[in-house]
Amino acid sequence: MSQLEPALDLSLAAPPRRVMRGRLRVPGWLLLLLRNGKSRTGLAMVGFMVLIALIAPLISIAHPNDFNLLAARQSPSWHHLFGTTDQGSDIFSQVVLGARRSLLLGAVAGALATAVAATLGITAAYTGGMVDDVVNFLINVFLTIPAIPLLVVVSGYLKSRSMGTMAVVLAVVLWAFEARILRGQALQLKSRDFVQAAKAAGESTRRVVFGELVPNMISRIAAAFVLVFYIALLTDAGLEFLGLGDMTKTSWGVTLYWAQTNSTVLQGEWWPFFFPGAALAFTVLGLVLLLAGIDEVSNPRLRTERPPRRRLVALLIGGRA
Repeated sequence: MSQLEPALDLSLAAPPRRVMRGRLRVPGWLLLLLRNGKSRTGLAMVGFMVLIALIAPLISIAHPNDFNLLAARQSPSWHHLFGTTDQGSDIFSQVVLGARRSLLLGAVAGALATAVAATLGITAAYTGGMVDDVVNFLINVFLTIPAIPLLVVVSGYLKSRSMGTMAVVLAVVLWAFEARILRGQALQLKSRDFVQAAKAAGESTRRVVFGELVPNMISRIAAAFVLVFYIALLTDAGLEFLGLGDMTKTSWGVTLYWAQTNSTVLQGEWWPFFFPGAALAFTVLGLVLLLAGIDEVSNPRLRTERPPRRRLVALLIGGRA
């Protein structure tokens, strides 16, 4: 059995070769994602939001928390693309500048949770014995405790709700699900012939783990990051909407919180809710499409190949006949 066989359903279906296109070197894994329609669309959507976050100071027309009662409660217009709040703050500035904190917090929480899940899951599967039992017990404990109530209780007792603190709290709560998946995948790969051959050849544990196991799990690790990323985005926005975040900062959840506090919908003002919610939904949809594309690229069973055009025309003509 060759080393490429387990990669058919557990990792990307092609080696990460770099392809020369003029002077630009494109990694093989990126080419595979770009060839998939879902991941291509998801990358474009997420990339657009990241670009907006990067250039936010250049395109925002005012400070997001400035008060201007003369411009209060204005509906979307050319002067205020997303309208204004009850205090006259520009909602467009709040959305584009809030993208920075929301995206960064979700990415940091996703990276931390994925790192913990991969480290504990692979270590438990490869080591076995008492280490595996302890890690499996921790995973079961964190999976048993409801995540949202736990986050609400922990956030309520936190004295500091800075971005770093919230990212760590989200990572601690969200790591267990992916740790169980990565542990199960590592257990499957551990018994494969190429891993046993590396052990028989006298390879060190570090070489076996990082040279044999991790490369064949890279797609699942990437999928874990994307999954925790958008879950952290939604969870953090929900906590901030409930008033359990840092209300002094600008983010999508904080903008929704102030819209709810000021009862804007009851006053006929839909725009303070719609635009930050639409930005959040757009980003999450892009991440979901990217996750679906990664799954299809790494697992050939999920791919849906289109029949050739001539065959499709023949099928249509035959169906009409």
